[in-house]
Amino acid sequence: MKKRIMAMVMLGCMVLTATGCGSKSSAKTAKTAGTGAAVFNGKLESNVKIRVLENDTAISKGYFKELIDAFNEKYKDKGIEAVDANMDQYLDLANDGPYGYGPDVLYQANDVIMKYAEGKHILPLPVEELDCYDQIPETAWKAYQTKKEGKTYTCGVPVNVQAPQLYYRKDLLPKDWESKWDQDGDKVPDMVQTWKSMYAFSKERHKEDAKSYGYMKSLNDMYFSSGFLFSYGGYIFGKDNTDPSDIGFAEGNAEKGAWVLSQLASVMNEDCIDDTITTNAYSKLADGTYFATISTPDVYSTFLGELEKTYEAEGDTKDEAEKKAKDNLVMTTLPKLPESGSLTDQSDKTIDSKSMGGVNGYAISSYTKAPNACLEFVKFATDYKMIKKRAEMLGIAPAREDTAKKMGGTSSQIYENLDKGNIVLMPSITEVAQIWTPGKTFFVDLAKDVFRTDNKKKYKDEGAMKKGLKDMCDQIREAITTLQ
Repeated sequence: MKKRIMAMVMLGCMVLTATGCGSKSSAKTAKTAGTGAAVFNGKLESNVKIRVLENDTAISKGYFKELIDAFNEKYKDKGIEAVDANMDQYLDLANDGPYGYGPDVLYQANDVIMKYAEGKHILPLPVEELDCYDQIPETAWKAYQTKKEGKTYTCGVPVNVQAPQLYYRKDLLPKDWESKWDQDGDKVPDMVQTWKSMYAFSKERHKEDAKSYGYMKSLNDMYFSSGFLFSYGGYIFGKDNTDPSDIGFAEGNAEKGAWVLSQLASVMNEDCIDDTITTNAYSKLADGTYFATISTPDVYSTFLGELEKTYEAEGDTKDEAEKKAKDNLVMTTLPKLPESGSLTDQSDKTIDSKSMGGVNGYAISSYTKAPNACLEFVKFATDYKMIKKRAEMLGIAPAREDTAKKMGGTSSQIYENLDKGNIVLMPSITEVAQIWTPGKTFFVDLAKDVFRTDNKKKYKDEGAMKKGLKDMCDQIREAITTLQ
């Protein structure tokens, strides 16, 4: 305990002497307040090993090895080496860091990193020194900002934007899709452009083959399901997601979003109630059971790998399977929603789909003995070349504007959606931890309701769904109050 107290005292002194820096749009404000943290003096430590905690997908797909090999080659003459921290990506830095067990650099989602920022477990960074500084939008920088005594500190560097994307198999489209499922003649299937068409297609596909489904996704995942509420006026917290006393999941016409989810669940099976679809989506999309699902851009390579295996099992060579998988696996932005909330409404009025998102990025532990070397690693890992390679190998949506535009396609679309406000970033405050359980409980109940007999249904109309959402908000409020 004495060791931990001393570590925290030293950390407090270190962070209090730091000078913060701000976001892209507030750069002038930040720079008048001072640039760069005191611990980052440019004097590179030598003969040090930087332990880097990376994303599991980046490790398994080989990107991380390429990153540290390239970094180590560049800095070998300076006596700096980056190594795999070889720790679980969900390590608890707050509890382990003070005892010396933890990474020097960590890659995590903004809500996780900023949870550590509140406890001063990570360092405020001189982000204006980074190559990516002017290429990242204000929204992404804000996800890593905290204010202390009137000053803004940035505690992480955005790498990629996480937001739900629609994955589908182009080769599973009906042969007559251009005449039947492309009413506007734009050469893009209707079912990937509107949820109304996806609903109709899913219904038809399952009717033709009881073992096949159209759209499939577990409703119990608050991260993915909440976007339907946001699309109709719901929100997480008030005042730019910083006021947890104002919980908004039931606001506006959020019940219409719940109604859409209920209608989509009706063309699925009971696997949508729990995690079953979440865990089997890779294999079921690959074997053709599912036509479409939703997931995040960073797992594109996993979907691709499963599809390649299927093609190889069907007799294709490895090269043929890789090419065919890349041609047929499509990742695109979410379909538009009906303004009315009804998936059988004949009206053509639609609204953009909003979604909950996050920003994954790098942060530096307050417990590192080599902050300047760590900053060099972050600079290297977030420069144009490495972010482009990360996007190419993992299918991520870069937070850098130049890289997103270079990659084009979905990366560019996600960047635009972030800029337009269609991606609602997870709040970077500790209270966000209290939304998941009540949210999951409501969405599980909503999914179960579809398979209940009429006399036992809880959500027979939008009014009942509105009440269910309000009850969910009350549970979140109670959990936050208890925490405080």
